[in-house]
Formats: sequence, structure tokens, C-alpha cells
Amino acid sequence: MVGSVAIERQRPRLRADASRNRERIVTAAREALVEHGPDIPLDEVARRAGVGNATLYRHFADRRQLIRTVTLSVMERVARRAEAALAEEPDAFEALRRFTHEAADERIGALCTLLSGAFEEGDPELVSVGEHLTAAVQALISSAHRSGQLRTDVAVGDLMVALSQLTRPLPGTACFNIDRFAHRHLQLFLDGLRTPARSELPGSAVTLEDLQQKS
Repeated sequence: MVGSVAIERQRPRLRADASRNRERIVTAAREALVEHGPDIPLDEVARRAGVGNATLYRHFADRRQLIRTVTLSVMERVARRAEAALAEEPDAFEALRRFTHEAADERIGALCTLLSGAFEEGDPELVSVGEHLTAAVQALISSAHRSGQLRTDVAVGDLMVALSQLTRPLPGTACFNIDRFAHRHLQLFLDGLRTPARSELPGSAVTLEDLQQKS
């Protein structure tokens, strides 16, 4: 958490109107990333944000910078969601359930760009925020394990893979209103995480390090 605060302090403050435009662009890009992946058309991002292309380029020099900003934003917001769920829910599995659905609303599918190796290894800001996110979600998983409600062969990476896959439209479809189905399917997934386990999972529990390994 300290790292995120330090990062925020390093960012220059914008005028109120410029700050609103920047936030609209990041929000629009987050939606477009979920739907189109890293090849999002910047013209489409500007259109969704309700700004001109010149305004977009004043804030973000290129696609890579925009995607990096969106990725950081999603990671920070999802980490805070995990911390709040753990702090506010007395039941460990309910905290995990709440976080899972809230992470879907934060468009966590946009983080596929991070897991695909789209950024330089060792980017200090991504590393810092990534560690914050990992620790926050791991705390939720560990709490649910200790309560005896979460099957022991499930790890952070398993949850993140399911979240990413279940909150993105199917390839080659126009199913952009994925919210109609995502929460339904996420609840089915969560039901499968509860103990007692009804089957033996193939392979081993997935960590975030497993997801970030390059083939």
C-alpha cells in the first residue's frame, strides 16, 4: 500500500477538466481492452471517452503508454477491493465471493495485457503495484483456506485465470454485454471452489508466477 501512495505522489496534478478527460479516457480504454485486447483502436477509445483524438494524445503519447496506465489503474483498484472485502466481511468465503464479483466489475480482464508480457520486465511501478495486488488477493485466499471453506488445491492464479476468462467476450463474437452472464458464471465457479471438493483437479495450483512465465 505504501508503494501505491508513493506512486500517486509522484504523478503531476492536473487541472480539474484535464483530470476528468484523463479519467474518461482510462475508463473507455479499460472497456475497450476487455473487448478487443491490446490492439484497441485509439480512435474508438477517444469516441467512447467523448474526447477528440488530440485530447487523447495530449495525455498519452502512444498506445503502449495508454495500456500501461489502464493496467496500473485496474491493478490498484482491484487490490483495494480485495483489502476492503477482507476487512469488512466477517465470513472468509463471503469476502472472497464479494471480491470476485467486484473484481469483475473493475474489468479485471484488461490485465491480460500484463500477463501476456506486453511490458518490460522489471518495470518498477508495475512491480510495486503487482506486489500490492498479489499480497491483497493472497490474503483473501489464505483466509478462506484457514476457514476450511476453500478447497486446498486452489491458489491465487486459479482465481485470476477464471476472473480474466469469464469477464471477457468470446473471441469472434459481438457479445459485448458480457455483464449479463459474467456474474452468473462467476458464481458457478465460486460454488466449485467450496469444500468439500467433489473431484480431483488435474495438475497443480496455479500461482501468478506461473501465469507470467514466458513460453
